[in-house]
Amino acid sequence: MSVWIAAGGDGALVEPDDARVSAFDHGVTVGDGVFETIKVVDGTPLALSRHLHRLSRSCDVLGLATPYNSSLTDAVSSVISSQPEAARLGRLRITVTAGLGPLGSDRGAGEGTTIVALASMNPWPATTSAIVVPWVRNERSAVVGAKTTSYAENVVALRWAHARGFSEGLFMNSAGNLSEGTGTNVFVVIDGQVVTPGLDSGCLAGITRELILEWGMAVEGELSLSALENADEVFLTSSTRDIHPVLSLGDRQWEKAGEVSRALSAQYVRRITQDVDP
Repeated sequence: MSVWIAAGGDGALVEPDDARVSAFDHGVTVGDGVFETIKVVDGTPLALSRHLHRLSRSCDVLGLATPYNSSLTDAVSSVISSQPEAARLGRLRITVTAGLGPLGSDRGAGEGTTIVALASMNPWPATTSAIVVPWVRNERSAVVGAKTTSYAENVVALRWAHARGFSEGLFMNSAGNLSEGTGTNVFVVIDGQVVTPGLDSGCLAGITRELILEWGMAVEGELSLSALENADEVFLTSSTRDIHPVLSLGDRQWEKAGEVSRALSAQYVRRITQDVDP
């Protein structure tokens, strides 16, 4: 079992207990970093090119130097090869931070830190549950669109949802429209049409979301709270969940996954299996 880490220099595989990041790393002190989570199936990272492209976009938003793709792909391969058990079904995490910095918001002038790690993942259950949380997503945030390591807001919201017996918490935005989950994108089915919030809602441009839209399986649209609550079907997406039907949404219950959700899920799995890096 190994972790690939580069902190201000060339990267190398190390044992997890030997991996070291400085206490002065800006990713540790102020959450100044970005990351990607990639599903690994039978030793293959799914949609890797798209994840690396989004990592680069997130770095651009924060003004971080983007690691070279060739170095990252080599690191990903090395980590996966070093952990055959976890690589059967795993969650690969690439983290990039600003590196050493002062104990404040100002950045240092040194090189950044990059970490690649892999852990085994349990399959998600066939269906899930969600509830709207009492906080809103800021669609005008300075880091909107970036997958940042500043995840405390999501941690608090998800803990609130879990305390009430739900698997995921959903955010409305400051305009009163549906945005996203703490770690998912949200889709609703209304009269047979599949709709997901547009990026102007403040949601992250999820990779699974992106593929579903490109493959003509859904459209973007503005969704109110009533549209969410009255939808015929609701499902969540993420790189680890794929398409995940919601059977419990707040006080509302469905007996089983809807026809549209089941059909799209089967189609998505078939396509991502046929082309692992679409």
